[in-house]
Amino acid sequence: MKHGKNYRKSKESFDRDKDFSLEESLAMVEGFSKAKFDETVDIAIRLNVDPRHADQNVRGTVVLPNGTGREVRVLVITRGPKEQEAIDAGADMVGADEYLPKIKDGWTDVDVIIATPDMMGELGRLGRILGPRGLMPNPKVGTVTMDVTKAVTEAKAGRVEYRVDKSGIVHCPVGKRSFATDALTENVKVLFQELIRVKPSSIKGPYVRSVFVSGTMTPSIRVDVASLS
Repeated sequence: MKHGKNYRKSKESFDRDKDFSLEESLAMVEGFSKAKFDETVDIAIRLNVDPRHADQNVRGTVVLPNGTGREVRVLVITRGPKEQEAIDAGADMVGADEYLPKIKDGWTDVDVIIATPDMMGELGRLGRILGPRGLMPNPKVGTVTMDVTKAVTEAKAGRVEYRVDKSGIVHCPVGKRSFATDALTENVKVLFQELIRVKPSSIKGPYVRSVFVSGTMTPSIRVDVASLS
């Protein structure tokens, strides 16, 4: 891959074989050349898990205390009294009869879909559209629930979904480059503590193999795992 001048300059400004503390790493990302937009800060955590085993398929959600810096568009699929509850909670779009046909026709202009359990029979038929886009509601991550108010509030407040990929890596946004380093640090530590909380009991040896942080347009920096504790 061919990188631009600013990327190469940033890459040459630090020792890529060295581990830096979390605070140092985030400060370095902040100091790199900036793009013309507010870049997302991402973290990649390689875990000592094998996702092919069901008990090691680490997945869930966590609410970042300082949010993600992103405006989240929430659609609630429901009927009846839960519609008003969703509206009062701040959902951007609410309903079933209006949105199910649109989704069937390929519409997915939304960031999070929340559904009440009674709607999953109809939504299940749309899995081939919603699944590949990561939009299918799932009770494991709190998007299939009767507590619509909590689900919408958390989605708006900065709830992120984490899921280990086939290589054993969790990729997750933790904020924007415009965030203060302290805010990013707090977000990362909350995510890290959540991953430790859901550590599979079958894991032997070190659970976290490596951690890297980066901006959308910056090189990645290796983080000293001990600094996240």
